[in-house]
Amino acid sequence: MALRDDIMAAVKDAMKSGDKKRLGTLRLMQAAIKDKDINSRTDGHDSVLTSDSGIAELFAKMVKQRQDSVAAYEQGNRPELAQAERDEITVIQSFMPKQMSDEEAKAAVAGVIAAVGATSVKDMGKVMAELKAKFAGQMDMGKAGGIVKALLG
Repeated sequence: MALRDDIMAAVKDAMKSGDKKRLGTLRLMQAAIKDKDINSRTDGHDSVLTSDSGIAELFAKMVKQRQDSVAAYEQGNRPELAQAERDEITVIQSFMPKQMSDEEAKAAVAGVIAAVGATSVKDMGKVMAELKAKFAGQMDMGKAGGIVKALLG
């Protein structure tokens, strides 16, 4: 689990440098990973640690939550809280795989559609499952759903 080791090293560096904001965000990330590990055990899995792709998917959800918070804070005229959320997003994204551009996402979706043999919107579930398996954390699955509908529709 290289991603876990990277986060642990970053926690140590943040502690040494006294960067409290970064340290707080890193600890939130560690807590979310541990929570996901515990939940997977109660779902009937053995005590297998969450894979790096599962962690990347978790981080994508965390970023999405913070983006929603930024929008709410800006709407509520709270720029200092919005900035704090943006700072957390930056830290979380530094551990995520590079996000695909729209063109790369369209090409990846087209490739998966061809590989799965999807011909209509009825096959969208199969396509989305394959996209999540292959590209977790690399593309926004909400946007990917729209691309799949456009290509299959």
